[in-house]
Amino acid sequence: MGNSQFDYKEKEAKYYNGIMALLLILLCIVISIGTIVLGAINENAFFIVLSIVVLVISFICLGGLKILNPKEALVLVLFGKYYGTIKKEGFFWVNPFCSSVNPTYSPQMMQTKIKNQEDLEVSIHSNTKKISLKTMTLNNEQQKVNDLLGNPIIIGVVAIWRIVEPTKAVFNVENYKTFISIQCDTTIRNIARLYPYDVSEDGDEKSLRGSSQEIADKLKTELQSRVDEAGIEVTEVRITHLSYAPEIAAAMLQRQQAEAIIAARKKIVEGAVGMVEMALNNLNDSNIVNLDDEKKAAMVSNLLVVLCANKETQPIVNSGLNNQY
Repeated sequence: MGNSQFDYKEKEAKYYNGIMALLLILLCIVISIGTIVLGAINENAFFIVLSIVVLVISFICLGGLKILNPKEALVLVLFGKYYGTIKKEGFFWVNPFCSSVNPTYSPQMMQTKIKNQEDLEVSIHSNTKKISLKTMTLNNEQQKVNDLLGNPIIIGVVAIWRIVEPTKAVFNVENYKTFISIQCDTTIRNIARLYPYDVSEDGDEKSLRGSSQEIADKLKTELQSRVDEAGIEVTEVRITHLSYAPEIAAAMLQRQQAEAIIAARKKIVEGAVGMVEMALNNLNDSNIVNLDDEKKAAMVSNLLVVLCANKETQPIVNSGLNNQY
């Protein structure tokens, strides 16, 4: 919004001590009632009318009493114009014709809810016109997006955020809770398409599953840039769920299993070759038996079969006797 005429600069509203104002209002009410009684006794219409006017004004002034708890704010408007913001806790009195503004306020308590993966419910409506400055959690439902390779994946994130400029949150967006929820969904899609789900065989590239800290930082940076205009500060964004979409999950599982089997076989073959080499060297060094190249090749073949086989081998004992028929 920049320096637009509609970009309101936050200012502190004019307020007075609420306790002193309440005592003064009560005093006026008591005096007015007493004056009405005396006027009626003395049959003085002027005092009766004047006391009624003061009494009505006193009751109107009661509407200017405001109570703010810690981490709460009031954004006030006067006859349609921005009047100011109160961000301090306490008991105050302001112009009774000022009204509080909160775009999430719903007097009927119509709770519109967003379901997340843990069946938690996040209300986008509030039952008070006060703006909460507390740290809040946004946990949107999981969504299907495409990664860098175009594979459909299911991803969910949690965002920790709070309002730092209530005036912007009230005037710059329609509903700041809905706004950050939609911006969070958009951010997820933009970041997810920049990385593959998992690293390639080379293992050099970054991935959604392996580079969790970098992904979290990028999510936070982009989401913050999107919600600045709403006076929101994003504290942290973390991936809470990451998986392949159901339509490709089985195929990807087979691929991972195949890669695991190949890696295991590679380790087994490397170990078997080392053991065969060690066996041949020990036999030569100890002069237990002299093997020519043909027998060495046969021995290597047999040892590799024994060491690399999935099942237990069945030994064949050569007795050295030839069968006669």
